[in-house]
Amino acid sequence: MEQRFYDMVEANPVIAAVKDEKGLEECCKLEEIKVVFVLYGSICNIGGIVKRIKEADKIAMVHVDLVSGLAAKEIAVDFIKESTEADGIISTKTQLIKRAKELGMYTILRVFLLDSMAYQNIEKSVITAGPDIIEVLPGLMPKVIRKIVKTTRIPVIAGGLISQKEDVVAALDAGAISVSTTNPQVWEM
Repeated sequence: MEQRFYDMVEANPVIAAVKDEKGLEECCKLEEIKVVFVLYGSICNIGGIVKRIKEADKIAMVHVDLVSGLAAKEIAVDFIKESTEADGIISTKTQLIKRAKELGMYTILRVFLLDSMAYQNIEKSVITAGPDIIEVLPGLMPKVIRKIVKTTRIPVIAGGLISQKEDVVAALDAGAISVSTTNPQVWEM
């Protein structure tokens, strides 16, 4: 992973995850937000969304699984790389993470920890995909975050259900390098 990306995420412990135009507009105005997760868009407008983020001098990470009109295939990553200014992708799919790494993009593997089987599969996914960072959802699990950080030795971002300063502090204390949230009040903490 490029050190600049890691340093940027670690130095800015709150990441704006935007799910609509209002959120995009708000986060682009906030100087303290340096990394933006794009959780919406279509093949028709993703280039423009990313361009606005880049014009605000921020790192743009596109959740490729959530872009309407893209299939869950490696060619979707090629499209994001060639048709936008995105710095990297977020995905739950290891093959997409792997392809983005081949293309020199930053990568975040998003994992939903629903049960012990999902937890046990993290190591396999990390070996297969080789992501730069793992995003763990929900992010309100300091004990589990601590285990993942220790087991995988890959930086972890805590996301999902982060709504208070205590949530941010607990995740960071557990070893997460950052938290992602769609909550604008948390962006300004």
